[in-house]
Amino acid sequence: MTGFWTFVEANLTCIASLSFTFLQCLGAITLAFSVSRKLPSLEKWIIAWLFYDALTHFSLEGPFVYFSLTGSVNNSNHILAEVWKEYGKADSRWLFSDPTIVSLEILTVVITGPLALLLIYAIICDKHYRHFVQITLCACELYGGWMTFCPEWLTGSPSLDTSSLLYLWCYLVFFNSLWVVIPFLLLWHSWKEMEVVHTSVSTTNRKKKR
Repeated sequence: MTGFWTFVEANLTCIASLSFTFLQCLGAITLAFSVSRKLPSLEKWIIAWLFYDALTHFSLEGPFVYFSLTGSVNNSNHILAEVWKEYGKADSRWLFSDPTIVSLEILTVVITGPLALLLIYAIICDKHYRHFVQITLCACELYGGWMTFCPEWLTGSPSLDTSSLLYLWCYLVFFNSLWVVIPFLLLWHSWKEMEVVHTSVSTTNRKKKR
């Protein structure tokens, strides 16, 4: 009977953690579409991602940094620590204040989160520096992903538990892939937008020379 309740408790923690991330996503989409009603659909979805990105950095990774600098996630009884304890089943470095992970998350909270908010402002207000910020943000996100996993892969992935389909495909692959695939798509978006501007400027300059 004890084993049964342990199983139920473990699954409830998983459901609660996934529900929290789902509510964050839903809140980000709602907020994005309410503040960008006059923008094209693509821009609305970009802003939705940016709100979700910022929410994750501030509401999840911010507390993680605090837990890690004052002790560890594993020793914390805070409700948000339970989310990290659940993820820590797939990657134990998040439980015990791994220096590389904590260092990256400090940069994420201090730099990447504010950059996401700045980019939202730049998109809504049509600022000239929009794509500079977008490229910088994407580079930061991709660097964070690389430095999170490359050192682990080089040492044989001792902290990763891939024995469970949930841990492997949901926690490790799906959630981390979001911060790889979407930044690459946004980099491509910036590339195409700069190409359009360059073509327009070049055409204008050629006409002026005639």
